[in-house]
Amino acid sequence: MDQKTAIKYWLKSAKQNIKVAEDNFKLKHYSWSLFLWQLALEKAIKGIIVKKGQVPPPSHKLNQLIRIAGIAVDKDKEDVLKEITTFNLEARYDDIKFSFYKRATLTYVRKWIRICRETYIWLQKFL
Repeated sequence: MDQKTAIKYWLKSAKQNIKVAEDNFKLKHYSWSLFLWQLALEKAIKGIIVKKGQVPPPSHKLNQLIRIAGIAVDKDKEDVLKEITTFNLEARYDDIKFSFYKRATLTYVRKWIRICRETYIWLQKFL
């Protein structure tokens, strides 16, 4: 796959994840909405990595990916990315999922969806 096609792949997939995240929010599947927002941001960053001529690693850690993409972030943005990374539960054990499900209240999710949207818009300037 050439670079242009790979970038389009990552961005199209990110946009699809955002659509499904929004649908899950409407259905009150809040934890799944946040999970999909994390994936969308991850894919946007991986698109940036491809644009820089590199192959993105199979990682879900947004701070690691943002460094590979060569994007400098301040401590606040680093903390935001660290929190959003927790939305991707690598281990799908019931106790971990339940803990995340309890954290994903309407208030928490509204806040973090707003932050995820802002972060996605911010990432667009690097594409």
